[in-house]
Amino acid sequence: MKKNMEKVPTDIITGKDLDYLSDMFQWNYGVLKSTYNAMQMVSDEDLINIFEEANTLFEDNINQVLDILTNCGGDK
Repeated sequence: MKKNMEKVPTDIITGKDLDYLSDMFQWNYGVLKSTYNAMQMVSDEDLINIFEEANTLFEDNINQVLDILTNCGGDK
């Protein structure tokens, strides 16, 4: 006999979710490396500040993906 689920589980990550999270991680990591390398090649302080802000944004995105993976998709 098949039982209906009372509540949708939030502590699982499907294969499709994992593929998407992997893509998000790779996109942000690639851009993080690119902006870091570009920052090393410029001397203009305004550009350096922009690259630093971008690096912070991409690093935050990476950490959010890692947090999701660490918590198995749930809000623990």
